[in-house]
Amino acid sequence: MCNFDKDKGPRRLMQKGLALILVGHINFIIGAIVHGSVLRHISKPTQHISTEYTVANIISVTSGLLSIASGIIAIVVSRNLHELKLQIGLIITSFLNALVSAACCTGLLLAISITVAHNGEGLMLGCNDTEVPINARSPVSARCPFDTTRIYDTTLALWIPSAGLAATEAGLSVWCFIVGLALRGLPPCGNSYIKEQLEEEAECSPQSRRLMGRRFNPEA
Repeated sequence: MCNFDKDKGPRRLMQKGLALILVGHINFIIGAIVHGSVLRHISKPTQHISTEYTVANIISVTSGLLSIASGIIAIVVSRNLHELKLQIGLIITSFLNALVSAACCTGLLLAISITVAHNGEGLMLGCNDTEVPINARSPVSARCPFDTTRIYDTTLALWIPSAGLAATEAGLSVWCFIVGLALRGLPPCGNSYIKEQLEEEAECSPQSRRLMGRRFNPEA
């Protein structure tokens, strides 16, 4: 990554940007499905928000949206390697996305562990469980405002791939972040030669345009 190649590097950066956009869209859709179909009934069961709801929806959706933005910037940078503002934008967005995606993956794994350990009791917070504790694996005689059929299996089936996608987003964002550092010649890529190559091209471009103009306009 620090040895970013001027010829093959832009294509690889574009591929990583496209991958971020694709993964971000999928993760955003999964988060929307979890919210709309599974957890929307337990958003505020007793004037507080459950841990599973917070992790699966807010952080996952934010991670998906930020991944899409980072992918778009990576694609734009791949076509405009000389632009300083775009390089800085790539560094900032990819760094933030790496942090958010890593937090999303960690939070989802924690939510999955809590749900499995407690047999999905957090998924039944919207039910009347004043007499007997209810878990999602055996919601016997539960009076719920929503359908409890397979809510446990459905939630885990959506959370597990979402955690994997968040880890993928984090890895791609770290790659883009290091490429951004290489383009600026910053540590740990301070010895990268790509910055000098880009600066030389930027200096030679005006001279080349002037020479071409003189050839086509010899009277000038």
